[in-house]
Amino acid sequence: MKMITAVIKPFKLDDVREALANVGAQGVTVTEVKGFGRQKGHTELYRGAEYVVDFLPKVKLEVALPDNMVEGAVEAILGAAATGKIGDGKIFISELQQVIRIRTGETGDEAV
Repeated sequence: MKMITAVIKPFKLDDVREALANVGAQGVTVTEVKGFGRQKGHTELYRGAEYVVDFLPKVKLEVALPDNMVEGAVEAILGAAATGKIGDGKIFISELQQVIRIRTGETGDEAV
């Protein structure tokens, strides 16, 4: 099993959620986050004053999936989240040691 963590632009959330549902992902955890990558934020003008926005608003999605679904989910995220502009985000894939459903005690793929 793998954990896919994707950090994307907030306005792409609905597109990514729909794309993940289409490939069979049954559960997604979403968190509103702030951060920056290579672009290191940007400068904005507000009421004539210039200020630096260091941390940009992003959305972090976390999806636990069986190994055989990971490639399809990554392709779905890439297709739905891409705008072709700086700051589209990142996808991180990590190994899950164990998953346990609290209500039933199921473990492994059955718990996802």
